[in-house]
Amino acid sequence: MSRVLLAAPRSFCAGVDRAIEIVERLLETHGPPVYVRHEIVHNDHVVRRLEGIGAVFVESEDDVPVGAICVLSAHGVAPVVRENCERRGLRVVDAVCPLVSKVHAEARRYADSGHLVALVGHADHVEVIGTRGERPESIVVVESPEDAERLDPDGKPLAVISQTTLSLDDVASTVGVLEQRFGGLRRPGADDICYATQNRQDAVKQLAEEATLILVIGSETSSNAQRLVEVARLAGAEATLVDGESRLDPELLAGHSTVGLTAGASTPEELVQAVLRELAELGYDEVEEVTVAREDVRFRLPREVA
Repeated sequence: MSRVLLAAPRSFCAGVDRAIEIVERLLETHGPPVYVRHEIVHNDHVVRRLEGIGAVFVESEDDVPVGAICVLSAHGVAPVVRENCERRGLRVVDAVCPLVSKVHAEARRYADSGHLVALVGHADHVEVIGTRGERPESIVVVESPEDAERLDPDGKPLAVISQTTLSLDDVASTVGVLEQRFGGLRRPGADDICYATQNRQDAVKQLAEEATLILVIGSETSSNAQRLVEVARLAGAEATLVDGESRLDPELLAGHSTVGLTAGASTPEELVQAVLRELAELGYDEVEEVTVAREDVRFRLPREVA
């Protein structure tokens, strides 16, 4: 019998929910266009839907007409971006995830107390670019244990923060090297890895105990979806990223009687349901939900839309 193990939690997290709701409410209240700096969340389906109702996504605040509404995406921005928005008279609405804002605050606090801040993350990811922009002269991006081996703090005490959408295992191996080399590191009281990222990774590990193939629904640009694929493979399953809109290749499923299914934190649940229907057509009609945590987090909306 062919079956699907469905991960819970999956799909939208509280930060993504909040960011999308901000754009929808602004469009309702002010009408289109509403300009959004960078993709509001890293999911092509979500971006296209919001474009369809009047959101305009731009890569720079310089592309927003003077005086218009400019929404800052969930991933956060450097202070220089906010300053530029102010200078250009834009009406800024902050959709930055509160957990990303927490990491920005840590970056400022450590840098301003004389530390060199090692930011564990992917240098080209928009979240990391924004965080590093808080104190560019005092923050260095460390992408891997190899980078950690080469780091020269030039006599400064070291503090460590991380991109919120990494896997705990990735961060642990890099931080382990830094601890080995430099001893006592300043670190936040709570991990920077977002609770939703961690829950989705824990669920994938549990799926991999039985599923030999795990499908992760998400866009190529989604860091947390890409990490779910990595976590599944490290746990011993075959794993692949699917967009939830293209037809599944039946060849992909060949030889797998138990398939795991999950979705990144920026993937809407409607795509999960679409893939479930397609799997049922292909004979995977028994679905069992595997729950590792309950999520009831809600983030307050900014005053501009509350």
